[in-house]
Amino acid sequence: MPLPAAAPTRGGQPGAHPAAGAPTQLRGRPPGTNSPAQSQTLSPRPYTHVYIPRGAERPRLGPAPARRGPAPPASAALVPVMAAAAQLLRGAARSPLALAAAAAGRRALGSAPPAAGRGGRRAALAAAGALGGLGLGLWRRQQAAMAASEEDEKEEEELRQRFMAPPVSGLRELRRRRRELRSRMELLIMETQGEVCRALAALDPGAAFAVDTWERKEGGGGISCVLQDGEVFEKAGVNVSVVFGLLSEEAARQMRSRGKSLKAKDGKLPFCAMGVSSVIHPKNPHVPTMHFNYRYFEIEEADGTKQWWFGGGTDLTPTYLNEEDAVHFHKTLKEACDKHDLKLYPKYKKWCDDYFYIKHRGERRGIGGIFFDDVDSPSKEEVFQFVKSCAKAVVPCYVPIVKRHCHDSFTPEEKLWQQLRRGRYVEFNLVYDRGTKFGLLTPGSRIESILMSLPLTARKSNVTQLCNIT
Repeated sequence: MPLPAAAPTRGGQPGAHPAAGAPTQLRGRPPGTNSPAQSQTLSPRPYTHVYIPRGAERPRLGPAPARRGPAPPASAALVPVMAAAAQLLRGAARSPLALAAAAAGRRALGSAPPAAGRGGRRAALAAAGALGGLGLGLWRRQQAAMAASEEDEKEEEELRQRFMAPPVSGLRELRRRRRELRSRMELLIMETQGEVCRALAALDPGAAFAVDTWERKEGGGGISCVLQDGEVFEKAGVNVSVVFGLLSEEAARQMRSRGKSLKAKDGKLPFCAMGVSSVIHPKNPHVPTMHFNYRYFEIEEADGTKQWWFGGGTDLTPTYLNEEDAVHFHKTLKEACDKHDLKLYPKYKKWCDDYFYIKHRGERRGIGGIFFDDVDSPSKEEVFQFVKSCAKAVVPCYVPIVKRHCHDSFTPEEKLWQQLRRGRYVEFNLVYDRGTKFGLLTPGSRIESILMSLPLTARKSNVTQLCNIT
């Protein structure tokens, strides 16, 4: 098949190269020349582009044209594109430099030299497309990150409003490690402190909680919230502590006496302990005293393994027994336990009755509740969820009782009986209570917070034995 006189035109110029736009002289007769002799007097240049009709046999071409100089590599046009991609990957996608580099890369694609060939231009176009996709993907991720950041800030602000003070470990740090149980437990005790303080303050609007934050030089700190001399509450304290460091020998000995097998390395046991604890002493003798505590321990042994356990409980100590109050209190705690296992309430109720027993008096401290310690099964998550349910039951098990009796009338004799019963409360806390012992045996602990459980006023009787209210 005879070849056409010229390649497809660009800009009206016969034989224009489709890429470079420069005229390319074809082998054969130039335009306007019919004589073979005239065609032989020319210095023809081998053609590099011909038109081949669809279905025609592709002709065999001659040798490749000689290059006038070294051709730029096919990747030359990709350099600015790759530079822009690198800028994007470094997180500078929104910077003017990165955007300018990307634009330069796109311009480079349109001015790629012919010697780069179709393969080079296709690669450049593919790179440009990839760059565009990369930029779009990064933009979308940035938008998602900005939205997530706004959500995080909103959630942090909500948490600040629920807390009485910033957490010991720092709010951002807790959120960063939010999947770790230690962080979740600290958030739980902070939320419990805030919930209880707000509920009590609502019952006694004429008084306010004094919030005191403290630090322990050995590691950790705490937040003490105390309301005193109110119309309803003589003293109400709700404390949070998060301490860590090395366990003292006395504290380790106390734990081993309960059956803990603690293997120290060079006599050292790294530990972390956190909890929320509260004791509420009302003014009216017809409103019972209430105590709760929920805590988490973690100890690292010599071989690097970690022992962990939970403890806690909620109990009621009335001056005068009211059956309706007792039923409500125990029923609320039972419902919290039954969400996890029907066997838990009877087990932990008996444990509470046995624990809050003043041996040297032969008396029980109150009407009990629930108590547990050293609980490390069935799993860390399951025990944590159980502790969370118990902590959430504190306000509903106690606040209705306070509302029912805080305005009841009482006599001086009834007030005296309340003071005598408080004396027994003090005896138990100073002699038997595990939390008080652990606090006093831990170096750097805040004594004022440990003894927060003591009432403002109490009396000791010369009577050999007070009547056991249970």
